[in-house]
Amino acid sequence: MTITAAELDARVEGMNVPKAFLQTVADNGSQVALRWKNDDDSWSEMTFDELADKVARAAAGLAAQGVGHGDRVMLMIRNNHEFHVLDLAALFLGAAPVSIYNSSSPEQIAYLCGDAGATVAIAEDVGFYESIVKAQGELDKLEKVGIIHDSAEPVGADFTYAELLAADPVDLAANAEIAKPDDLATLIYTSGTTGPSKGVMIDHHNITWTLECLKEAIGWESYAQKRIVSYLPMAHIAERMTGHYQAMMVGLEVTCCPDPTQIAAYAGHVKPNIMFGVPRVWEKIYAGVNAALSMDPEKEKAVSEALEAAGPIREKMTFGTATEEEIETYNFLDAVAFSTIRELVGLDQVEIAITGAAPIPAEMLAWFRTIGVPLSEIYGLSETCGPTTWEPYRVKPGSVGIAAPGVEVALAEDGEVICRGGNIFRGYLNLPEKTAEVLDDDGWFHTGDIGEIDDEGYLKIVDRKKELIITAGGKNLSPANLEAALKMIPLVGQACAIGDNRPFVSALVVLDPDAAPGWAAANGVEYSSMEELAQNETLVEEINKGLTDAMADFNNAERVKKVKVLGDEWMPDSEVLTPTSKLKRRGINTRFEQEIEAIYNG
Repeated sequence: MTITAAELDARVEGMNVPKAFLQTVADNGSQVALRWKNDDDSWSEMTFDELADKVARAAAGLAAQGVGHGDRVMLMIRNNHEFHVLDLAALFLGAAPVSIYNSSSPEQIAYLCGDAGATVAIAEDVGFYESIVKAQGELDKLEKVGIIHDSAEPVGADFTYAELLAADPVDLAANAEIAKPDDLATLIYTSGTTGPSKGVMIDHHNITWTLECLKEAIGWESYAQKRIVSYLPMAHIAERMTGHYQAMMVGLEVTCCPDPTQIAAYAGHVKPNIMFGVPRVWEKIYAGVNAALSMDPEKEKAVSEALEAAGPIREKMTFGTATEEEIETYNFLDAVAFSTIRELVGLDQVEIAITGAAPIPAEMLAWFRTIGVPLSEIYGLSETCGPTTWEPYRVKPGSVGIAAPGVEVALAEDGEVICRGGNIFRGYLNLPEKTAEVLDDDGWFHTGDIGEIDDEGYLKIVDRKKELIITAGGKNLSPANLEAALKMIPLVGQACAIGDNRPFVSALVVLDPDAAPGWAAANGVEYSSMEELAQNETLVEEINKGLTDAMADFNNAERVKKVKVLGDEWMPDSEVLTPTSKLKRRGINTRFEQEIEAIYNG
């Protein structure tokens, strides 16, 4: 039976994040809430009862610094346990904590902090503190800047984390009544791929409603002692919803990973039950496994044959149509081929695996499912608090699932995906005209994505309306679909399709840092840098062979005709990628202008 938005509304009537957290503490007080690694490689942990005590003290400390109902508190903190304490403490005062990307420059901080109207900011360390202080001169409202980890020679912050925790605790039950369901709970600033960042206003009702939506989709009776690793920026809606709100409101055990490049090591240690990753995370796991297999041709052949045999069976198992004999065959292949792979990458205990924030190749998602990692693709935006469509169990690779519980999803006349429900944001801060462009009078949010919905309700995203390539011949093309296909070429780790007002479509492709060195070793190719390897004629020829296969499902007008191979991996939070590894197409076109022109004029 499909649940309605009204039924979810009834579930969360009068609810806010603090009340939901207190219920979690009551149900799970002695269980571990947070774990983290210390500088000496030892591990520490905090129960929900201990977390509640720290939240009560930090709330009192922040109140003494002047934070109250309706204020905004800016947080510049990595994925550390202190983030959870401070975010919750602000919410218990009726304030709205606003997390910003930790790479933000003083100029960006000034814009974000000024737009949010933050009165207090808290920095993790001296480096972040100094960046905030540099911006403070432009900010009339920012009265105080605190710090978590002060240096041996204190920098003169207005307060420290230790000082906040030294306060006598507030009464959390009483303070939980301060925030109203329609009060602002946070601002999520958009990644700015198509212009200046906009502050997405999310209230307490949005968050509590969305958590009920997710609980309905997952269907677990209990989350107690289910493990998750928090490693993506807390300024991103996916991590904020999964690794913070969901964890604090249903009782997950969160292991904090402050350096996202260490996710593989953390996953191996934690053995998470829930794992969310942007596509680049899954792409790197996929490439790493296949690079390792390529070093042992006999094992590579055995795994390849197992995948070929198991793939169709796994798909039948997904929809309950596999015979007992087929299931036995799959279980045998899993035992001899796949279980070892899952264990090596730390995903042997994953029950819910999710990819989102950008497209993932359908073949890659199917590969993970075949080896027993139950990967599913979720679709949503900051403006939808994350989930718009998702089906964690009956997965169709190439789709982003069906409408999430309680969410209505439809297509406008031009194919744009529109949706409505309790997860839809309250508008862009200080931008009523921009809000009116995407929220219509009937409550539908216009996503800016072009989609297709099949007869079972599964949504396929074609591309962003603003990112469709229009060739010189007037053909409209989806760069995301082309890029997903290009990334299935074994040597390719990243790709960007080029073709706006061009006679044909081309692409920049970046060598995969795991697969390319393995190929070079196997083929006796010596090189001093990845850039040098990218110019190797034999390697370029190998990629061009793969290009033919990758483009087989596209018609002639759509196909990428030429590629330029690049050596140095594009890094998150740079001129070419957002912090969550989305392409910054303008930045790529600017940085690689000469290379692009050479494709067409060389």
